[in-house]
Amino acid sequence: MTPREIKIRREERGAAEDYLRKAADNYEQMLLAMERDNYNAAATLAIQCGISAADAICVFEKGMRSISADHFDVCALVESLAIQAAVDKAGTLRKIIAKKNMVQYERRNIFQDEAEEITKLSTRFYQWVSSILAKK
Repeated sequence: MTPREIKIRREERGAAEDYLRKAADNYEQMLLAMERDNYNAAATLAIQCGISAADAICVFEKGMRSISADHFDVCALVESLAIQAAVDKAGTLRKIIAKKNMVQYERRNIFQDEAEEITKLSTRFYQWVSSILAKK
């Protein structure tokens, strides 16, 4: 079976800074939401932080980002990066994105332990991306 093609958009490498800024804004607000025990907002911001950070690293390294309706496609792009730990970090991103439906579309509110877990994952991913982009 052939792997399905991921829908992508080509972007200038310099656009990575814009995506990283979005990730940073979401990251900072995620931390504030956690401080205020606003777990629904924290979890939503964690997901957005992860997606924007993934866009930043993919644009920086490959000049492209996923525009697929399937958010898991961005994980495949991250996994394909020629960077140490990319495969491991793509796994972290998968865990973040796996929570998207529950966080953003289900009726129930997010529990504290769920918010803590997703913010921890998002923090790890965001800090990894930030450290890679800071080196270059």
